[in-house]
Formats: sequence, C-alpha cells, structure tokens
Amino acid sequence: MNLPNSITMSRIIMIPLFLWILSPHFPWQGPHGTQEIVASILFVLASITDGLDGYLARKRGQITTIGVLLDPIADKIMVTAAFVALVAYNPEVVKVWIVVVIIGREFLVSGLRSIASSEGFTITASELGKLKTVVQIVAVVSAILAHRWDHWQIGLIAIPVKWYAIAAIYFAALIAVISAVDYFVGFWRKIDHASKDRRKAAVLSRGKSVRIS
Repeated sequence: MNLPNSITMSRIIMIPLFLWILSPHFPWQGPHGTQEIVASILFVLASITDGLDGYLARKRGQITTIGVLLDPIADKIMVTAAFVALVAYNPEVVKVWIVVVIIGREFLVSGLRSIASSEGFTITASELGKLKTVVQIVAVVSAILAHRWDHWQIGLIAIPVKWYAIAAIYFAALIAVISAVDYFVGFWRKIDHASKDRRKAAVLSRGKSVRIS
C-alpha cells in the first residue's frame, strides 16, 4: 500500500477512536477539558489527512483505484460520524435537523457524482465546496469545545466559545445547502450538454445511414 492510501486508511482508523473519545467511556474526563481538547486535536489531524492524501497521490503519481474509492468514503464517514456523535454529545448546540441537512447534502453529492461518472464526465469541486469543508471543521471543533466552555477568558478579552459554535453550526448548514444547489446546477448543465451531444450524434448517424442506402 502506497503512502497516500496509508494516510487515507489512517483517517478511517481515526474515526472509531474519535467516537470513543467523545463517549462516556473515555477515562480522562473532567473540568480541565482533556476530553474536548483531545477530540478536537484528533479531528483536526483527520481533516488535515483529507487534503494531504490527495495532494501526495497527485504529486507522486500514485493515484490508484483503491485510493479513488476509499478517499470519498473516508470523508463521508468522518463527517457523518462527527455530526451524529455531536447530536448526543452537545445537543444544545448541534440540532438534529442541522445534521440531517449536512449529511443529506453529502448523500446528494455522492449520488450526483455516481450518475456523472456513469455518463462519462466529472464535476470538479467548486470554491463553495472547499469553503464547506473548512466551515464544517470549524463547526465540529467549536461544538466539541462548547461542551465544556461557554467562553474563554483571556485577560480582559472574553471569547464566546458557545456563541461561535452555534454560529458555525448554522453557517455550516447554510453553506451545505448553497453548495448542494451549486453542485446540482453544475451537474444539470453537464448532463444537459451530454444529452444534446448524444441527440446530435444520433441525428448525424441517421443522416449517414440514409445517404448510404
């Protein structure tokens, strides 16, 4: 197994570890926030591997079928696991309907990608898709930290951790909807163009058949 695929596998392995850290069975729980800090660091590391494996695969020329298959699966499982776990871990901040919207967007895009692949074209990630990823990372980490702290007091400055978490979660839901619409529009244009090309090819083929006969 090459290095990019090993990094992808490490992200998949991190997912059950992340869920265990957020569970009541994690041994180092307490007022110091060890549980929240460890979970946040692990999720950030997993998110970094999301971009690192693809970058290394392209740079080293190690794009493989298994890598193409595992990478999006690992991403979807990571996002789904994090938000579902947060519904139970911090329900005051992470609402069920928000998680349904975010996860629904992932399923929608996966379905559209499958259809696009079967039609012989791909849809590249837009800037909205990249923004969505960053916002989701911020939303997950801030929601984890808000489980322990309402705010951080740094000298005379008070950082409203809980308020930032709520704002980030709602913004993540909004970006998920907007990016899903943007992706669907791009998909519709591509598939409509592909349909027109097939109709033109069919007309030309029938015209050649008539001339030959």
